[in-house]
Amino acid sequence: MELAQRINLSPPATLTRVRRLENLGFIDDYVALVNREKIGYDMICFVSVILSVHQIEQVEGFRNAVQTMPQVLECHHVTGEYDYLLKIVVKNRQDLEQFVMAKLTPIPGIARIHTSLVLNEIKRTTAMEIPDST
Repeated sequence: MELAQRINLSPPATLTRVRRLENLGFIDDYVALVNREKIGYDMICFVSVILSVHQIEQVEGFRNAVQTMPQVLECHHVTGEYDYLLKIVVKNRQDLEQFVMAKLTPIPGIARIHTSLVLNEIKRTTAMEIPDST
């Protein structure tokens, strides 16, 4: 109803458009944004990873391992000095140490791990502007 009002369409027409966008793959999912601090995750960190070798077995092993880690919110294959950039959440620095030492370090093929702690989250959104042509 709110969406229909915001875009000045009837609710049935709005639902038809939303379903079309879902079917075309423009809308992947619907989620609730949880306040991480209220559930005990006080730290956001960005972890940069360099792989020692770039053979398919090591790359796939790293990617598969990261996908099983609930602390990892995002994992991106990037260009530049590092191979991967991970956005993680942990409860405290002991939790961070446990994550790095027990989860990341044992993955075969990792040459270097660099961790940056977020001091202040300036902007957080998942919303994107949709061009008029869509």
